[in-house]
Amino acid sequence: MTVWAWWTGRLKGFTYEDGVAVGIFLLGLRLMTTGKILPGALLMAGAIFWAAYRRKRTAVPTMPVDDARRLLGVGPNASLAEIRDAHRRLITKVHPDAGGSAELANRVNAARDTLVAEMNRRTPRAS
Repeated sequence: MTVWAWWTGRLKGFTYEDGVAVGIFLLGLRLMTTGKILPGALLMAGAIFWAAYRRKRTAVPTMPVDDARRLLGVGPNASLAEIRDAHRRLITKVHPDAGGSAELANRVNAARDTLVAEMNRRTPRAS
């Protein structure tokens, strides 16, 4: 399972610190199962808090929605397909493999992510 996750890139952001947190969590679980409930619970809680802190710390910076629309060249009522088409058209020009810069490609990707997130916030999902 771990090899599959590593191979497919699902562990791309996994760091040494995350490995230590997983180890501490598993140690806490082991302590809890052997009767040492309080130390085990404290270790597990610490590992969970670390994961929550790290997730907040590594949040992807976003750009203002107006800047994202301007960069991709889409209007305020653009559909998801229009946003994706504009992103695809622009990323083929600015991608580093096509002679563009990595910084501009990251900005184009951030613009797409911002507009998709904004669209998801505007239209609630049906449950």
